Order: sequence, then structure tokens, then C-alpha cells
Amino acid sequence: MTGASGRVLVVDDNKVIRQLIRVNLELEGFEVVTAADGAECLEIVHRVQPDVVTLDVVMPRLDGPRTAARLREDPRTRHTGIVMVSAGSVPAGVGDAYIAKPFEPAELVETVRRLAGLRLVGDHSSCDHPACDHGADGAEGSDEPPADPHRGRTAATSGP
Repeated sequence: MTGASGRVLVVDDNKVIRQLIRVNLELEGFEVVTAADGAECLEIVHRVQPDVVTLDVVMPRLDGPRTAARLREDPRTRHTGIVMVSAGSVPAGVGDAYIAKPFEPAELVETVRRLAGLRLVGDHSSCDHPACDHGADGAEGSDEPPADPHRGRTAATSGP
């Protein structure tokens, strides 16, 4: 079952950091799955189907920037939110957000919540993904709600 706030895949080679992120996100209602490096992330991401992936930058086998690039290349994960979490710098254009280590748990949770909300609700007004066409959310005269290009879900609607 998906957590009330969404599903997050936490990827870090440091077990203590993985657990710290996991606990903070679970306390806020997220369902969390962890991976020890980028290679493991890519092995499980299609089964897990996360709304957001947190990635450490420096990891064995496959580092964070290369993992993020592979996630963006895959149509199934292209629009999954990516938060880079690192003590060092992150190359420009990698991920949707950056959190510096040591991080404030509240900042991490809020960043993940914001990115998960974009994917769950279908609000792409602040996203910069090329596949999002904010001006053409649906066919004119259609009773169907607009498709969510980020998750393959239908965007939430309210009212009659």
C-alpha cells in the first residue's frame, strides 16, 4: 500500500543516512524503500514505482548523477521527482532539488512532499519537464480530466 503522502526510494551508500531519511519520511506518512547505490536503485525502481527518489551523489558502482541521468532517459521514470542529497556539489541540471548534508530533516521532508505532490496531484505548474504541456491539459470539450504526464495517472479534480 502506498503511504498517504507518496512513495519514496531512498538511495545512499551510508546505512545510517538511509535510515535517518527513511525514519523522517515515514513519520510524515511516506512509504519508503531503500537502496544502497545507484545500481540497486535501477534494479528495483520499476517494481517500487516511487513518486520521488532521493540520491546521494557519491556512491559505489553507480553514482547519483549517472543514476539520475538513467532515470531521466527511461520513459517510465522520466518524470519521477529526484532530490540530490550530498555533502558536495551537484552538477548543474541534475535532479529536481538539492539538499546539502548535513541536512535539516524538516527541509528534506518538505522538499520530498513538494515533489511527491506534483506527481500525485498532477499539478505541474511549477515543473520544467519538457513533456509537460501546461497549456493543453486536455481535449476541448472532453469530460475526462487531464492526464498526468509525470506518473501516468489521471490528475485529481475537485468539485462537480
